Amino acid sequence: MQPEVAADVARLEPAASVAPGHTLRLHVFASGSRGNATVVEDATTGAGVLVDCGICKRDFFTRCDEAGFDPAHLAAILVTHDHTDHTKGLGVVLRGLAKEGVEPVVYVDDAVRAASSELNTLEGKHDLRPLHAGDALSLAGMSVHAFRTSHDAASSCGFRFEAADGDVVGFVTDTGIVTGEAHEGLTGARLLALESNHDVQMLKDGPYPYPVKRRVGSDVGHLSNVQAAEELAALLSAKLEQVVAMHISQNNNTYRLPVDTLSAVIKREGHTACVQAAYQSMLVSVS
Repeated sequence: MQPEVAADVARLEPAASVAPGHTLRLHVFASGSRGNATVVEDATTGAGVLVDCGICKRDFFTRCDEAGFDPAHLAAILVTHDHTDHTKGLGVVLRGLAKEGVEPVVYVDDAVRAASSELNTLEGKHDLRPLHAGDALSLAGMSVHAFRTSHDAASSCGFRFEAADGDVVGFVTDTGIVTGEAHEGLTGARLLALESNHDVQMLKDGPYPYPVKRRVGSDVGHLSNVQAAEELAALLSAKLEQVVAMHISQNNNTYRLPVDTLSAVIKREGHTACVQAAYQSMLVSVS
């Protein structure tokens, strides 16, 4: 464990029990360039939806145990895009779930399916259904709206999860800009998972080749800390309570910088929302 991660772990507190009217929980199993997986859970039923699966079977089931989420209640898996850090664990996790008698539906864009070797291997073995930006799905007791993001993938999207009582989780990673669709989808969220991938100066001075630096910082790359802060300022509302900085680069950022940058927006606006980082190899749950 990196020293700064260990220092932050000491500051984290276990997620509190769900307050009245707070139906949804967000469990970030892993977030970063080495693998991504997040569960959005309806706490009233225990049912959940997995967003992406770029982690191994062992880590998936370990994080489920740590989060107190029963994988038997996993209703569906949503795939944001075709990059392997979001898909490489799908096959092994689905096989592990099948051994437990759990067979969640996998929703994925047709273009993403065609571009992904991992998804191609699932054809005929699992229930794969189409997913497109603009779709509204009813999953695990939640209304799930997919919106377009801006990334150098075959197709990419983020999600708005809304419970029957109006509780909302907004989820967006892997986007170079916040599209109008994405902003609309994130508006009014109580729990917000927002990409804060890199520090602009660290990316400029860092070890990546210039073409990679240009790609990361482009409109089809990843949101910087500053871009995330600008979007957060536009999303502040009385409903917002928790912000999780997502997909933090381990080469071009620290776990502290996004939290400080986003927290500065909260403080400046006199808001009360809490901000924390999502980690590559440690569970973060908010409710």
